[in-house]
Amino acid sequence: MLAYLFVLFAVAVRFLPHPLAFTPVAGSLLFFGARGPRRQMWVPLVLLAASDVILTKVFYAYPFSWDHFVTWVWYAAILWLGTKLGAKVTPLRVIGAALASSASFFLLSNLAVWAAWDMYPKNLGGLMMSYAAGLPFFRRAIEGDLLFTVAMFATPVALHALAGIFSKESDHTAAA
Repeated sequence: MLAYLFVLFAVAVRFLPHPLAFTPVAGSLLFFGARGPRRQMWVPLVLLAASDVILTKVFYAYPFSWDHFVTWVWYAAILWLGTKLGAKVTPLRVIGAALASSASFFLLSNLAVWAAWDMYPKNLGGLMMSYAAGLPFFRRAIEGDLLFTVAMFATPVALHALAGIFSKESDHTAAA
């Protein structure tokens, strides 16, 4: 249930005011991959892709282009990365997956923008300009991915600990 809630939260945040690139998208995909049902892996892909289309066409009135497909492939790759966390979830692995998500999105999205749009010259210098222009967003993406991923993976641990505390309190109350 948490996996679905985190994906819905990620979609909702995209429609709310927030610092650019500071979203729970990567964290929700990693968590869904690790904890969501395998047969439902299409759900976050469809929800995030649909939100991409709505944001692009309705909210921002930008043209839709093939670089969106690169983002959608990235969504699938991060879900897959989450499945590799599986039962071996440790803080170091979660942080590593969050950092890998940030780095891969930075590299792929800036490459796609450079290739799809006429914003930069179509040479190595233009590609480097694209990456340089994306650096401020990359910093916020790392911050957001780390914060949201750690928070999402810590939530079930915290809920389990709280449930244990409350069950012990109810045992003591029943004994009195």
